[in-house]
Amino acid sequence: MQINLRIKETVSDVTKQLFYALFDDEVRQKEQLKQLKPIFKTVVEDITDKDSEIIWSTFESMLPTIKKKIELDAKAAEKNDPACKSLQEIYLAYPGFHAIAIYRMSHELFKMDLPIISRMMSECVHGKTGIDIHPGATIGDSFFIDHGTGIVIGETSIIKNNVKIFQGVTLGGLSVKKSLSQTKRHPTIEDNVTIYANATILGGDIVIGKNSVIGANVWITQSVPPNSLVTYKSEINISTRPS
Repeated sequence: MQINLRIKETVSDVTKQLFYALFDDEVRQKEQLKQLKPIFKTVVEDITDKDSEIIWSTFESMLPTIKKKIELDAKAAEKNDPACKSLQEIYLAYPGFHAIAIYRMSHELFKMDLPIISRMMSECVHGKTGIDIHPGATIGDSFFIDHGTGIVIGETSIIKNNVKIFQGVTLGGLSVKKSLSQTKRHPTIEDNVTIYANATILGGDIVIGKNSVIGANVWITQSVPPNSLVTYKSEINISTRPS
């Protein structure tokens, strides 16, 4: 099989330019998309046998909706992070926001049965932020990632609205058997859940009920009812060292 590995660089550049174009004024955006169209179509044609014109037209029509979702994510970050000084800071300096924004675009391509292109897009931002969101995951509105390094969100994860996740969180599967590739392997997170640093939640049947708080460093392999607080307690002993 002959594989054009250089296309990785093309996808990286297209991903970056699409992200920028989303927030351009109407005139500049139109020009940017005009320039990106033939490059994007070449990528599609190099990887798949799908109609690149239809793919581009469909994706381009989705951009206004994608932008609205990303704007909700930015507002969620501004609302929930006490360190944030302005909405502008979110757009320019927050890795969690960047990772979510690229996910929003790559997810639409994943739904159009373009798994390789969508995965390459997600890997572009994974390398920059340390946040690994599979484009197949389903994520609702107003999603907030704080800090973000080390987060892993698996392909069949379902995250509903107004969810907050901190660094090091894993939404993973209990098994990596290839035979399970078409089954739901990752958890469902209901509305208004907060998951603190380094929590691990595993399994496709696992549901974290709405309004729950999952504390730092917990390991969860069973469902959690709504309005729950889940914590991990470790004993810390402090003593005076001999002089």
